[in-house]
Parts: sequence; C-alpha cells; structure tokens
Amino acid sequence: MGIAGQIEIEDRSKSIPATMLAAVYRGVNDVRLETVPVPAIGPGELLVRVHTCGVCGTDLKKIATGSHSAPRIFGHETSGVVAAAGVSVRKFDVGDRVMVFHHIPCRQCYYCRNKTFAQCIAYKKVGCTAGFEPSGGGFAEYVRVMDWIVEQGTVKIPAGISFEQASFVEPVNTCLKGIEALRLQPGETVLAIGQGPIGIILSVLARRAGATVITSDLYPERLKMAKSLGFEHTIDASRNDAVQSVRQQTEGRGADAVMLAVGSNGLIRPAMDAARPGGRVLLFAQTQRGEAVVDPAAICVDEKALVGSYSASVDLQEESVRFVMNREMDLEQLISHRFPLQAAAEALELAAHPQPASMKVVIQPGTTWEGNKQ
Repeated sequence: MGIAGQIEIEDRSKSIPATMLAAVYRGVNDVRLETVPVPAIGPGELLVRVHTCGVCGTDLKKIATGSHSAPRIFGHETSGVVAAAGVSVRKFDVGDRVMVFHHIPCRQCYYCRNKTFAQCIAYKKVGCTAGFEPSGGGFAEYVRVMDWIVEQGTVKIPAGISFEQASFVEPVNTCLKGIEALRLQPGETVLAIGQGPIGIILSVLARRAGATVITSDLYPERLKMAKSLGFEHTIDASRNDAVQSVRQQTEGRGADAVMLAVGSNGLIRPAMDAARPGGRVLLFAQTQRGEAVVDPAAICVDEKALVGSYSASVDLQEESVRFVMNREMDLEQLISHRFPLQAAAEALELAAHPQPASMKVVIQPGTTWEGNKQ
C-alpha cells in the first residue's frame, strides 16, 4: 500500500465515530444495548463496520448459562466493510467487503498436527472483539480484527455476493467439518434430525457427498423448506416416530448415519436407536456440558459409533469459502428474521426460542428498527 493509499485511509478514518452501539452481555440472560468506545486497532489489524452478523446457538447457550464472564460482546458470523486498516496491512484496503473468522489455530501444536484444530490453545484465543474480553464482537457497529485473523482468517467478498450470503462462511465450515467426521460414502442413507438452518445445511452437504437424506423435524414449516430444496424423504416428528419411520425406509436396518442438529441431550438416545448396527451418529449441537443418557451396549454390542464435531476447521476454510461465494447453495433463503442492533435483545430471544416460521436470525447494525423485520 503506497503513501497515497495510507493518506486515503487516514482521511476516511476520520469519519469513524469515537463511540458505537453494542449488545453487551452482562450476565445470565442479560444483554443490554449500550454505548461503548469504538475499538482502537494496532499495526496489522483491521476495523470492520459490521453489516450482518448471524446469531449462533453457541452464543445463545453462553448467554443462557452464564458460562462466560461478563461483560462481553458476542457474535462471530460476521460480514462487513473495512473501515480502517492498521500500519503494515497489505491485503486489504478501506472499503473492501469482507467476512471474518474469529478463530485460527497455530498449525504447529500437537492438536494441529493431529487435525484437531478446535483443541489448539491458539485456536481458543478469539481474534475479533468489539471491546471487553474478545468474544467475536459481531453484535456491535464495529469490530476489531486482530493481526493473525487479518492474515489468515479474513476473506474478501466477491462482487455480486451479498453480506448475508457471506456471513454463512463460518457456519458452513463447521457443517463441512461434521460431514467430514461422519466419513459418508455415496449411496448411504442419512437421517438429519432437526431442519433449522444448521440441519438444512448439513442435509445439503450430506447429499453433496452422495448420501440419500431423510429429514426430520417437529415443525411442518421447516420440512416444507427442506422439500423446496429437493428433500423428498421427510418425517414429521410431531406425528410420527422417527426411529420407526427410518427403519421402514431402510428394510428394518436403520440409517447408515444420523446427524443430530438439535441441542437437546434427550434426543441422543433416539438418534442412536435410529442408526443401524455399525452405523454412526454425529453430535453437532451438544455444546453444553452435562449428563446425557447413552446406551453403552449400542456402542459395544451393536458397534455403533458416536462422533463429535465442534467449531470450524482451517483445512476446510477454502472449501467453505468456495461453497458460499460460488453460491452452491442460496443461503440467504434460510434467513427468516433481520433485526437492527437496537433490537438485539428481541433477536436473541427469538433465536433462543425458535418458532415454527423462524429460521436463521441475523443482526444488521446498519438497519433501522421498524418492528419485527422479516
């Protein structure tokens, strides 16, 4: 970046305010709209003006359980515009449209060498913040992106791709990681329990891997969306026993693989029951620690495998970017509700207690409040 470019950044940075609005977590189920300082950036860092930030179930659980100290500003499915660039930034300019990951592993430690990136100590260090303890920061007007995330976890959004579409790169990455953990083979039958946004993305990726997917949900409205995406084998779990339905569709065996995209521990046992002997069950949404009932004989005698997958994989970063930016799936259609930052509390409440017609909830700081945005 030449002197002219630096001058332009300095001039345009003058329009950045000293303070901003943010949805600040203050304790269990206590998120408040507050005025906080716009975070200062250092060498190699970016300040991004947030356009869209998806509401993720992991943030909702942190808010509901008080598992993390307060205050914090959550939100990590973030896309926006570069508002300022620190000294030595070469890859990005003010005005660039970007999405940012909030975790990047060291790639050198024991866990990274064994491809268990989410357990890397460096990975657990969050590299995006809107203030306080770094926690993503997307539920704010501006977010500071630290240098290692700028270099390895920030992606330019191509022309013609919306901020909303781009905000799905990180969740798509996590879903790709789950599909990889299942080691699906073409022709296998997969049961996807839960057809919320993540369940639908998992279903699409499982089909992409060559599997026949059976979708299941309590809400007919969600199954209708699944059908609109070409999933003809559906189970209305409000009326039918999913385990028996799957067995009827698989000559009595059960599914080769089951994907549990609902956070209820009570569904682990039915998911195991729905898998055939020698089958696999992916726990994707069980991010809250606690007791769960699992039949040990199902694992030992029936040789069923229980597989876990958490967070994103740096090895799948490029694939997730291609999937989203090439619009292999129209992810915007999963968004049912759009809220301005001023209504963040209402957005989080809806996302934590989804309704039949609600799917992905996003917060968009640049929009104005006109009631319930859909």
